[in-house]
Amino acid sequence: MRVKFLLSAALVLATGAANAAEPDGLVLPQGFHAQVVAEAVKGMRHMAVTPGGDLYISTRDGLAAIKLDKDHKAGEPQFFTKEAGNGTGIRLYNGALYASSVAAVYRVKLDKNLVPSAAPEKVLDGMPTTGFSNRAIAFDNAGNLYVGVGGSGNTCFAPDTPKGQKPVGLNPCPGIQGRGGIWKFKAGKLNQKFPGDGVAVATGLRDLDAMDWSASNGLYAVMHDRNGTANQFSDIVSKEEGEQISDELDKIDTKGVTHMGWPFTYWDGKRNIRLMAPEYGGNNKTQPPAGLYVTPVAAFYPSHSPLDLVFYNGRRFPAKYRGGAFIVMHGGNAGHAVPGGYDVKFVPFANGKAGAAETFADGFAGTDAAARNPEKAAYRPVGGAVGPDGSLYIADSKKGRIWRIYYDGK
Repeated sequence: MRVKFLLSAALVLATGAANAAEPDGLVLPQGFHAQVVAEAVKGMRHMAVTPGGDLYISTRDGLAAIKLDKDHKAGEPQFFTKEAGNGTGIRLYNGALYASSVAAVYRVKLDKNLVPSAAPEKVLDGMPTTGFSNRAIAFDNAGNLYVGVGGSGNTCFAPDTPKGQKPVGLNPCPGIQGRGGIWKFKAGKLNQKFPGDGVAVATGLRDLDAMDWSASNGLYAVMHDRNGTANQFSDIVSKEEGEQISDELDKIDTKGVTHMGWPFTYWDGKRNIRLMAPEYGGNNKTQPPAGLYVTPVAAFYPSHSPLDLVFYNGRRFPAKYRGGAFIVMHGGNAGHAVPGGYDVKFVPFANGKAGAAETFADGFAGTDAAARNPEKAAYRPVGGAVGPDGSLYIADSKKGRIWRIYYDGK
């Protein structure tokens, strides 16, 4: 399978022209428009939209509920359930709101009130509180809850490596023992313990913010791969080659155990090949034995920071978008401008097969290329959700703005 590696934010839909008068200078395909629906919602990460059109938002300080009026304008956010903080992982399932903290997954049963009166119930507990703290969640069509738990750190070196000596990778790697993977649990069962009450469906996961279930194709996840390889192994990996180490959109085999490759390998998005990591004997040319690790369905430039994955299950967008995946790119923390990120990508799916990734929404950071920088960007997309009317909601982490992107064909 060939994977398109996105190096530039200049990739736009070939059939669409940018809309000139969208709020905040957003650039969208022809026929799409944006509307600002909320402002100054602090600490936003991920979102869920009810069938009635209300928004629930996962923040660093807990959950927030927002009522939208008939014109899609938001009322004041109401905060609740602080124990479900950390801001990663929020979904609606069977009339309840599920949200994750670092250590646990909670369920809050919804009622007629915007802020539900029911106390949060603990569905899962015991996830590690060290290492990467993101806990993405998703649900399938058979009553299962999937939880992603990142690895212990950027790499898996021996901690006692003498200073000045090239690090050697640990094998087995403790960073993926009892973590660094995706587990399946029962969605309706309370007080489950991690990991013993679950079934592992993926391993070799460095870090994960973005995971979703495709109704027709199954479970997908976007892995954040390693950083700093060119600095650590400058005699093996050049700076340019280090920038080819991609974040991956991977399909997860939920009936087996998908190995996503970390820390033993990485995906080179320019050459479209998986390579052995230098600390495991790689020389930026050596490929692992075939069949051991997943092949991505799409690859993204490092420092784009994919923070959410949303499969489009609405009917209002044109047919090419239905069943496809939107990936929300937060933009990197490199401290300097990067050629991409700060946008929303789209990966079309047809008959279960992914097509080439393309830019769907851009302009969040600003029009100047130098604005693609954490300090200078006007806005940084962080989360997405599909509304009951088929519109796409996108949240911003910098100023707490939420946009509704809709299609009218004009």
